[in-house]
Amino acid sequence: MKNKKKLIALGLAATMAAGMIAGCGSGGDSGSNNGGDANNASSDDGGSGDSGSKSSGGELQVNIWDNYQRDGLQAIADEWSAESGVKVNINVVTWDSYWTLLSSGAQGGEMPDVFWMHSNTAQMYMENNLLLKLDDYIAKDDAIDMANYYEGIVDLYNSNGSQYAIPKDHDTIALLYNEALFKKYGVDTPTDDWTWEDVYEAAAKITEAGKAEGVYGYAVNVSNNQDGWYNILEDYGAQVITDDHKGTTIGSDEGKAGMEMVRKILTVSTPQTTVAESGTDSLFTSNLVGMITQGSWMVNTYYTAENGKDYKWALLPYADVNGNGQCDEGERKSAYNGLGWAASANCSNPDAAYSLISHFCSEAGQKKQAELGVTMAGYQGASDAFINAFEGIDLSAFTRIEEEGTLFFRPYTRNTTVWEDVLQKAGGFLEPWQNPEDAELMSKACDNAQSIIENAIANE
Repeated sequence: MKNKKKLIALGLAATMAAGMIAGCGSGGDSGSNNGGDANNASSDDGGSGDSGSKSSGGELQVNIWDNYQRDGLQAIADEWSAESGVKVNINVVTWDSYWTLLSSGAQGGEMPDVFWMHSNTAQMYMENNLLLKLDDYIAKDDAIDMANYYEGIVDLYNSNGSQYAIPKDHDTIALLYNEALFKKYGVDTPTDDWTWEDVYEAAAKITEAGKAEGVYGYAVNVSNNQDGWYNILEDYGAQVITDDHKGTTIGSDEGKAGMEMVRKILTVSTPQTTVAESGTDSLFTSNLVGMITQGSWMVNTYYTAENGKDYKWALLPYADVNGNGQCDEGERKSAYNGLGWAASANCSNPDAAYSLISHFCSEAGQKKQAELGVTMAGYQGASDAFINAFEGIDLSAFTRIEEEGTLFFRPYTRNTTVWEDVLQKAGGFLEPWQNPEDAELMSKACDNAQSIIENAIANE
């Protein structure tokens, strides 16, 4: 009975996760809830078309949700197949369907052999022993040393001292701007010295100048927390989730200062009703928005866009909290997240499943992934090739932030989607998102958010 209750809870968590934005490896506006991290714009059924049933004979079924990554990952998998003799079918499933299928498979015993894990749901899958425990494999594998991967991602996929997934990638956030619109309206383009106040001022100028044409200086899909307001909140000294994953400081003075900055930017940004209808990515590529923040997982979307030559990436702005006119430590932060390669606990060929994961996550595999422009690596120091994988575009903002700023891991708890979902609704941040002119609404929402998160954690 206990296990059944856990599986039911897992199904609920996965269902809620389907509506949430995820970051890292997603494709475009995140469906109904989260734009940029969103995870379905580029995801169409691909590969063999298999929904992810267990492998038979010499085949492994692999599920992912980002069609942009499929070809590169298949090329890497084919290298492994040539050596192992085991065929790999990589199936692309839309974000919503991905978690529905995985949850159904978990309850019915038919999961894909190898698949991506995400911070939203990893804890539930690990606690229910649904993922293959990798400890013994890792101990015997000269190609894998967990010390070589980003610590936050390693820790995410570790439960009770055991490793259940190996980091596939990591991502960072940058400021994306339309250089042509800045020139059109005579506004100076972003520099490394920009603060969030500079963003606000530039957005205000573009919004005023572009009023007749329906152009705004900035667009915020507030559901895109990882590539959006999380970063500003952290810049001002607060934490959505504290380092011990047991609390929040979102209702503190620092938290309210950060969210006040978000509110100011919203006053000169595309109205939330429009963002909800079209999504920030579509608005930006339609030349109706001057700036947005986005993650490294979205580079290909903009690189291949019709007006991609006009799109430039800049270092994330900072918060000049102490007013000394320079960026000090902790004032420029970027959230980062990372997917993990995991295998089903009851896959028919666990040795082959792990061997494939090892191939993907080895230093050579991670560098190949970067060279092919799939994503940045989960293996530290292996992402430089990704920055050079897209000819004619400067992507250095994504790697420079690691040296010129501070990374913080995407906030999560045992059941992240519960409180993330409530924060988007009435009684959370919905009212100030929709009515940014009212500063009191935002302050009150921060107090409410403090209670929402604390209560959710207490009930996990």
